[in-house]
Amino acid sequence: MLEVEELHAYYGKSHVLQGVTLQVSAGEIVGLLGRNGVGRSTLAKAIMGDVDVKGSIRFRGRPIQDLSPHQIARLGIAYVPEGRDIFGTLTVRQNLELGLKSGKDLGPWTVAGMLEMFPNLAQRADVQAGVLSGGEQQMLTMCRSLLGNPDLIMIDEPTEGLAPKVVDQIGLLLRDIAAKGISIFLIEQKLSIALKVCSRLYVMGHGRVVFEGTPVELQDREDVRKEWLEV
Repeated sequence: MLEVEELHAYYGKSHVLQGVTLQVSAGEIVGLLGRNGVGRSTLAKAIMGDVDVKGSIRFRGRPIQDLSPHQIARLGIAYVPEGRDIFGTLTVRQNLELGLKSGKDLGPWTVAGMLEMFPNLAQRADVQAGVLSGGEQQMLTMCRSLLGNPDLIMIDEPTEGLAPKVVDQIGLLLRDIAAKGISIFLIEQKLSIALKVCSRLYVMGHGRVVFEGTPVELQDREDVRKEWLEV
């Protein structure tokens, strides 16, 4: 589905991505872990065409590293950035409707289906999105991205600052997304949720991949956790 090979990216003279190689298969949840500042978000932006890169990015076998973000989105990649980019003055329903792509089959995700799945959003469907709680805004952002019916969705720090109950809800949503055949590239700091929902994990440090394996394998690697993840 997604193949990244020997990817390099720079911010000025700062060499942020230093030869990153990874892949995400169809219907798989793959986690990318690491401390702040190691290049995780830069990698997602690079895949989405927001950062100039050297190296190879292929989606369904097609090179995409030279495409613009809107072209990449039309190919079937969705990106939920860190920061919950909602339109605060628009209603919840209007925010969801913005995610719909004209001329594309509805697929498994619809506005009505999203509101049915999340009663909290349904109760506030005609309320301005800016008054929602942090957890509700995160749910809204993810739902809006899914309404474009992507084949791959990249989600950056979806549980940041959220209560444990909301984190559990997001974990359930991620599993539901994958069950419908959509690949997920999950960027997280929280090891707990990544171990629960991901089939494979990558750990980044200093702009490169320092570990690749299953959640069980990472649990057995105390050296990796101490050096690259724990504070």
